[in-house]
Amino acid sequence: MNDVHGDWWYCLKHMRVEHGAGCPNKQRMGPYGDEATAARALSIAAERNEDWEAEDEQGR
Repeated sequence: MNDVHGDWWYCLKHMRVEHGAGCPNKQRMGPYGDEATAARALSIAAERNEDWEAEDEQGR
């Protein structure tokens, strides 16, 4: 039974959102609290990388 809340993942192998059990965790990003956030996984990671790079530049 799939619950609407929690345990959402973004599968890097299949490039899609998964709920609950799916591909091995080493091939997925998450877990996320909802499907919409999991769907944004790649964007979230890119935003975090940009923030970290900006912080590194400020520290130099």
